[in-house]
Amino acid sequence: MQEQENPEVSQPSDESVQATAPGTGEPSLEEQLSATEAKLAEMHDAFMRAKAEGENIRRRAQEDVNKAHKFAIESFAEAMVPVRDSLEMALKVESPSIESLKEGVEMTLKQLTSAFEKNKLVEVLPAQGDKLDPMKHQAVAVVPAEQEANTVVSVLQKGYMIADRLLRPAIVTAAQAK
Repeated sequence: MQEQENPEVSQPSDESVQATAPGTGEPSLEEQLSATEAKLAEMHDAFMRAKAEGENIRRRAQEDVNKAHKFAIESFAEAMVPVRDSLEMALKVESPSIESLKEGVEMTLKQLTSAFEKNKLVEVLPAQGDKLDPMKHQAVAVVPAEQEANTVVSVLQKGYMIADRLLRPAIVTAAQAK
């Protein structure tokens, strides 16, 4: 019933939709549409640029990871080259004496130790009586001993760690429980 009582509330005519009254200062719908389309094109361009930049960052990061994997041992390899050179030079000596061989081996061992230290390759060498650590030691035998159970009796082979990661466990014999 209200629709019949209020005839002033009706749908606007097509003329009033397409243009505003002159002198009101409001843009016409066509002007608003073209402004909105321009803004949409600008936003689309910004989105596409951001998407391309994201892809470029992802691609560069993947290339960096690939290079890191490929050249991960470069520093260690550089430290090992002089060790190899020393060993090759030792083999070239025509008539080495035992003393010169021993001296050459000691010098080569110093180079190797230096290379290990430079690249954070650390020995795992438990002392006799140290508590057996299954994260660093591998007990291959349990022997009767005059010390506390589950402690290191002897080291058969040193272990090695790179930073905090175990490369090879120390091979040990452990004390038997009494």
